[in-house]
Amino acid sequence: MSIFSRLTDIVQSNLNALLDRAEEPEKLIRLIIQEMEDTLVEVRSSTVKIIAEKKEIERRIADLTRERDEWDRKAEIALTRDREDLAKGALMAKTRAAEQADALAQQLVQVEEALSKANDDIARLQAKLTDAKTREKTLVARAQTAVNRVKVREKLHDDRINDALSRFEQVERNLDELEGRVEVHDMGRKKSVAEEIAELEATHKVDEELAALKARIAGRKGV
Repeated sequence: MSIFSRLTDIVQSNLNALLDRAEEPEKLIRLIIQEMEDTLVEVRSSTVKIIAEKKEIERRIADLTRERDEWDRKAEIALTRDREDLAKGALMAKTRAAEQADALAQQLVQVEEALSKANDDIARLQAKLTDAKTREKTLVARAQTAVNRVKVREKLHDDRINDALSRFEQVERNLDELEGRVEVHDMGRKKSVAEEIAELEATHKVDEELAALKARIAGRKGV
């Protein structure tokens, strides 16, 4: 795994996604900022090692280049003194030094690419971290406001339902009490003379209407 994989994930992350996790928004935002700060320290430490490796390779290339040139000089001296055998040996040593220098030069290219990427990542992370710190209070305020609005709306919704149910239950209780008062009022109570007479009158009137109805029907049959 690349040492920058964690860094890349953080740089590409959207801080607004924290708003989806409403629990303790201030703590969550502080944690992500702390993680970014820790990653920045980690990447800078790794970059220091890359820089040290780059300098070491450059020193070795410089040493090999001097060694190559020195063997070339020695080969020339040997040849001028009719020591062709020594000249060939010096040229072979020169070739080995040149090949090692070329191999290190290729390695140096890779190290420089890694260093360039590290510098870019550090710059990106630093910018993101600065932005996060600048927006920290705003993000916390936004998150807290959203949480409060949700809680208020949920509470209002619950209270309205509870109030409606409570009112309905109170009406039922009032009706039960009223009906009970009527029943209690009638229990064990003797009818007054006026009430009994009124009942008799009502019964007599019904009897009269019944008799009249019977006579009317009988008259129709007689016809």
